[in-house]
Amino acid sequence: MVDQNKLLRCEKMASVKVAVRVRPFNQREIDMDAKLIIQMNGKKTGILNSKANTRDESIRYKEFTFDYSYWSHDDDSEEFASQEQVYKDLGTEVVDCAFQGYNACVFAYGQTGSGKTYTMMGSSDSQGLIPRICKALFERMAEDSKRGTTHRVQVSYLEIYQEKVADLLRGRDTTSLKVREHPKRGPYVQGLTTCLVTHYGHIQECMNRGNSHRTTAATNMNDVSSRSHAIFTITFVQAGYCDGVPSETVSKIHLVDLAGSERADTTGATGQRLKEGAHINKSLVTLGSVISALAELSIESHGQKKFFIPYRDSVLTWLLKDSLGGNSKTIMIAAISPADCNYGETLSTLRYANRAKNIINKPTVNEDPNVKLIRELRDEISKLKALMFNEHRSDDMLAQLHEKEAREKELTEEWAGKWREAQAILREQRALGLRKAGPGVVLDSDRPHLVAIDDDPLSTGVTLYHLKEGVTTIGTEESDEKQDIILRGSGMEPKHCTITFENGIAFLNPSPGAQGCIIFLGRAHVFRFNDPAEAAELRKGERTINLARLSLLSWSTPDLATSIENLPPLDDDKYDIESQRLNLEKEKELFEREQEEFEKRRKSLEEAQAKLEAEKRDMEREHAAQARQLQENWRQIAAQQKQRELNKNNGNKSCNERKMNLFCRGRS
Repeated sequence: MVDQNKLLRCEKMASVKVAVRVRPFNQREIDMDAKLIIQMNGKKTGILNSKANTRDESIRYKEFTFDYSYWSHDDDSEEFASQEQVYKDLGTEVVDCAFQGYNACVFAYGQTGSGKTYTMMGSSDSQGLIPRICKALFERMAEDSKRGTTHRVQVSYLEIYQEKVADLLRGRDTTSLKVREHPKRGPYVQGLTTCLVTHYGHIQECMNRGNSHRTTAATNMNDVSSRSHAIFTITFVQAGYCDGVPSETVSKIHLVDLAGSERADTTGATGQRLKEGAHINKSLVTLGSVISALAELSIESHGQKKFFIPYRDSVLTWLLKDSLGGNSKTIMIAAISPADCNYGETLSTLRYANRAKNIINKPTVNEDPNVKLIRELRDEISKLKALMFNEHRSDDMLAQLHEKEAREKELTEEWAGKWREAQAILREQRALGLRKAGPGVVLDSDRPHLVAIDDDPLSTGVTLYHLKEGVTTIGTEESDEKQDIILRGSGMEPKHCTITFENGIAFLNPSPGAQGCIIFLGRAHVFRFNDPAEAAELRKGERTINLARLSLLSWSTPDLATSIENLPPLDDDKYDIESQRLNLEKEKELFEREQEEFEKRRKSLEEAQAKLEAEKRDMEREHAAQARQLQENWRQIAAQQKQRELNKNNGNKSCNERKMNLFCRGRS
């Protein structure tokens, strides 16, 4: 059953929740003998303008109230807010809402060097919100799995650098990705890598890989200033049965580390750093405009004024469209400096945060439409059964009940089959180490292996053979000794060759540094040898090897020509080739028949889906017509009642008049 307390906590997050966190003095501020200008008391945060030449307290001191005010300036203070405290207040709510099926977003805002990245990512000995949320997700998943719930988690990591989107999980790829917008799912990045993760260690690897590719640089304000906005997205799918009814929800959690706002005179930015700062400030100004417009829209929600929200004025606000005023539970963390030298930037951050708390989002549970339809059918079946129990049972009502029960059972079985199939595919992907990379699929392997280069037009798969430590034998099924790798085809000997792998070096023909070697076995088998460990060492030594360019024709042609010249004549193999050709033709015909059958099944499913949608629309129209008829009946009953009351009053009036006439006649 759903934890009602957690559900209530989620419902309270309809408004954007805002927290403010003040960091300790940094070395630059200590060297400047900076003064503390921030005060916190409970939920209130105050800022003092120590340089103002006035006694007017309203000008010198300004106070704001937020959902949370975190005093992280002095770790000796009783009010000190640690990373753990920030997670307990904010991170646990994100995890709770994700398990309820809501989208969630956390973003940190503030000037450069204010502690945003520390709050979001943390350090090796003091983790921030992002790793803690990820860890809690997998801990909760392990608990839910014991109750029969299944889960799927995918992550993506992108940065927005100078208004261009880069894929942090794809490495140093300079290709800028395009942002698109789906009419129902909202904005998304086309071709972004998504990694299937099955445990916390895997998600940590993705974070570390992405963080190593982020764009940072030193400025006067921060030695490792983030020069880009980063968005780490977790797609969390959970499915199971609740009281016998299927349940499937999809939640997206956006964890955003924004680049800091900055002034060129304080950061000392010139050249490339100045250009980066201009792009950062442009996107943050747009973010501020969006926050202001949404806050005003929420305040004036009952008025007639129309507001334009400039989401598309920057890539950042476009991608965060759902998180700001849309389908999401959103938390903003305003990171501020405690120093008087940063008074202007700190006050600006507090004002932004004060406006953001007025934004009202419209979060909804992201439920699978088929599961929702199954639940609605269950409700209708229950109502029909209650109606049949309380009233006279008719044949039409019984037929309608049986029809809905059959349809509900069919949809439930279809959903269960789909989910079992998806889980089987995921298990296979996990076993193989597959992950999605843009439009392609990457197979991660840390063991030496052979990759088959197959030019067969009917072959649709990729074959990979791992090499064991020691001797790996390659041959055919006819060998009197079992071969580790069995190949069929022209030119293959029963015991064709061996590959010895010792101390990180593979020997076919002894050749240290054989990464990417092309091997031709017989007439039909071409392999490329890969050793991931050796490749990693070569990368460390800054030796550039582009395996994509090591083609069969580019540098192996002389070796191949020599190998082919030494092969036996083809006369002995004509029969085998003809036999293989006939087999291939049969396989092709079988494949085409299977393709036709698949197409028929697909069309049948589409027709069934269309029929189901049509029946649903008919039921909705019938329900609306019944509601209108019921309303009309009530109106007629009310009119009849009113007429009866009127007739009764008129009758009483006539009776009184007759009595009065009789009385007058009697007196006369």
